[in-house]
Amino acid sequence: MLASLLFAMTGTAAATDAPPPSDPDRWHVIVSPYLWAASLHGHADVAGRRADFRVPFSTIFSDLDFTFMGNIEATNGRYGFYIDNVYTNLGQRASVDGLSTHARLRANWLTGGAYIRAYEQPLGGTTLAGMPRIFAIEPTAGLRWTSMHGTIDTPLGDGSSRVNWTDPFVGVRLQADLDERWNLSAEGDIGGFGIGSRLSANGQVYLGYRVKLFGYDTMLRVGYRALYQDYREHTDYGRAKWANTMQGPVAGISIRF
Repeated sequence: MLASLLFAMTGTAAATDAPPPSDPDRWHVIVSPYLWAASLHGHADVAGRRADFRVPFSTIFSDLDFTFMGNIEATNGRYGFYIDNVYTNLGQRASVDGLSTHARLRANWLTGGAYIRAYEQPLGGTTLAGMPRIFAIEPTAGLRWTSMHGTIDTPLGDGSSRVNWTDPFVGVRLQADLDERWNLSAEGDIGGFGIGSRLSANGQVYLGYRVKLFGYDTMLRVGYRALYQDYREHTDYGRAKWANTMQGPVAGISIRF
């Protein structure tokens, strides 16, 4: 999900290999819609009963009613802030013991974070956007809110359940400009720490290709993302546990304004 990378550099293109000084007052916004073709596998324990599940993306896609995935970032090259959202609404109609049922699941992963560019190494030359090619390391920190709301409608009555929690996390982002167009980037974080979930971990890696789109610096990106969450709580029926991993390929586009 809960997750995608956005990259930007600021300053004026220089004729030499050395990057120009950062301008702390010049901010840019990067908008990045994307599609995460994630599968889901893990297990749930409720009232001492364990249920294992493995759901491929093809099954999730067939039950998909609506989804939104996107990331928006504000950065001046030295500091940055971002919000990432993965929202999915699934629905399935079935017949159980001759009764028509309609099950729905709304899942939402909302992530907000900040980063600082702690290390920057010039690689020589410039990118298509006219910025110096660099290798950069950016520590990150933030919060990831997870919400799951399930309902089931039957002729005999309706039922619903809801669970949500917020995980703090810390991590690091890496990026390297391979040449004027190609970019390789990665991000990883770990969180939960017993405050929200017991443990969460997020990792993603992308290969990007720079183009000009309607005059704006744009990056086409493909990659892979995985998100693991281990959440536990006490209910009226005993201890409950949700431990699952979402993982799969990602494709998206980042436009820098």
